[in-house]
Amino acid sequence: MKHYNNFRTLSCGLMLLLGCGGALTSCTDWLDQDPESIVAEDEAFKNYRNFQGYIEEIYNMIPDKEKINYCTAWNFGDDAVHNPEGYAHMDHQVDLGNYRDWYYNNQCWLNGNSNSLWRNSWYCIRKCNMGIDRIKSLVGTDEERNLLLGQMYFFRAWWHFELMCYFGGLPYIDEAFEAESIPELPRLSFQECADKCAEDFERAFDLLPLNWDETIAGMQTSGKNDLRVNKFMALCYLGKCYLWAGSPLMKEMEKAKDGGVPQLLGASANGKTYDYDVNYCKKAAETLGKALDMVVKGTVPYKLAEFRFSNIYDHERDENGDEENFYSNLFYTVKQNWKMPGVKEAIFRGAYPGVNSANWNCAKIFGPKVAGLVAHDKIIHHPTANLADQYGMANGQPIYLVQNGELVLNPNSGWDPDHPFKDRDPRFYHDFVFDGFHYVLSTDPLNAEQKKHEYCSLYTGGAMRSVADASSTGYFIQKLVPHQCNEGDKWYDWDWAFQSYIPYMRLADIYLMYAEARAAIATSVIDLKDRPVYCKELSAIDAINALRDRVNCDDYPMEHVQANLMDTREHFIDEVRRERAVELSFEGFRWCDLQRWLLLTEPPYTMKYSHEFERLEKDDWFKSHDPKDAKVGNFHREELITRRFESKHYWFPLPDKDIYLYEGFPQNPGW
Repeated sequence: MKHYNNFRTLSCGLMLLLGCGGALTSCTDWLDQDPESIVAEDEAFKNYRNFQGYIEEIYNMIPDKEKINYCTAWNFGDDAVHNPEGYAHMDHQVDLGNYRDWYYNNQCWLNGNSNSLWRNSWYCIRKCNMGIDRIKSLVGTDEERNLLLGQMYFFRAWWHFELMCYFGGLPYIDEAFEAESIPELPRLSFQECADKCAEDFERAFDLLPLNWDETIAGMQTSGKNDLRVNKFMALCYLGKCYLWAGSPLMKEMEKAKDGGVPQLLGASANGKTYDYDVNYCKKAAETLGKALDMVVKGTVPYKLAEFRFSNIYDHERDENGDEENFYSNLFYTVKQNWKMPGVKEAIFRGAYPGVNSANWNCAKIFGPKVAGLVAHDKIIHHPTANLADQYGMANGQPIYLVQNGELVLNPNSGWDPDHPFKDRDPRFYHDFVFDGFHYVLSTDPLNAEQKKHEYCSLYTGGAMRSVADASSTGYFIQKLVPHQCNEGDKWYDWDWAFQSYIPYMRLADIYLMYAEARAAIATSVIDLKDRPVYCKELSAIDAINALRDRVNCDDYPMEHVQANLMDTREHFIDEVRRERAVELSFEGFRWCDLQRWLLLTEPPYTMKYSHEFERLEKDDWFKSHDPKDAKVGNFHREELITRRFESKHYWFPLPDKDIYLYEGFPQNPGW
């Protein structure tokens, strides 16, 4: 994708309009360019090729959450922690309730540097508005005009929507204002803003093709159009927009618009967490159902990645599996010439991250730093035991149920605290590194001290339980970066061509959102089993079972949703939410989910804890046995962090200097 940096000079107006991210400094920097790099405005918009070049920059400005800086933070929920060397990072500041730090923290994907959400959103929205305003000057075909407009409508909605998820309703900027003016646009409610986004996503759906390669204009870049937005992406984001607008938090926030008082605390006790806006959720269910109907009928090329392994711990693909649609390659690739991850399941991603872009940062922040086992500094981003507990059992049962703000052992789970890692959801073995795990496969390059840690010692008091350079929770995670990124196997070295990227949207998410939307509007258990006219092949229950079927295999069987978990609408919603926590774990969605469900301030989601236990097997036992079969003693939870959240913590604060621009642009409540 070719992009024009020179058009940044056209965008200072919006940055002045809303004062985003040091606007005056940024504009000065962007204006300080080689004169030869500046292309006149009439050149930018005169034909399709130039106009598309203008739009290409927007793709390049989509933040790569893993790589905003050398070691960023994007998981703000109850699912992740940093060790103390990473406490300055934003996820820990969220734990402390210090939300204001998002604006100053250069390790935060919201505002970490020039390629982050807040800075780039307003700039790209202005680019869209300028392009839409100037489309009339294009000399081209109707097809070309539709392709250009469809992209700009999509991105205008997408950038607004991403901002709304963290900051709530905002002014919806749909004009290219003059740089000198400060139009006093009111802040809309989330639902009002979502309606504006929906209009743009619908326009994009009408204008964009399903397959760019089948258009005359798209044939110019045939085979290289995978990352371009299309009709299916617009439909999926339209459904997501409706579901978010219909979520419990957004329904409560609407009361404030009419002079009421939103009830944001005690959602578990008073049932507000199950109180969705039915009208929005009906739209979400229908829209997402139409998208899944296209998948089932094969109208679109997207399909769930194959979860087939010959060795699930080492992410070795079964030789009979689909090499082009391998589950692990959703998140990373190795020895594929730095190929963009995502396979056939990824729906929406940003631009190609570049050769060797993962080496310095994300490839080295997930594993143990004991004895330098993983290179670089000692910052480690690792999962909480909370997240491990979300991964239930292969029999389809959760380990714990939430009752009155407490975790209660599920009597139907079959989970054995003496064998806590046995018979778990197969995704647990793919995603987690736990005690006895064979971490370094090639020991030749290791020094004598490092060789002692070839197998993980993650029991209480073990060598890999040091808070400073290992795990405070009893786990590491390898979902996004495989454990072979270490000093023995060296998968982060150049010759392995390790590449990583977290997709913003993938097909599993569509199944999950469809199931949630259908459950939100259900009035009886029968509704959960109903297959509506807009998606005749899938009920809400079928959608979750499709994800279970994906991971079901001979060596690691996985059962469907069990009867006791769909005996009421509320129980099924709980199970959909748990499935979402597992399937989308560590991908940056958990905080937004807890937020919109009104659970962010509710126990047990406010506590992060570890798993403590005694190792009963001898060290050599693990060299000839599967670590999941190990017997342990005194397995229990211990509190690490408890978040002291108030209602104000449901939204991040706006930058103070922005709220002084005009009276109609107020700060979020409590800040």
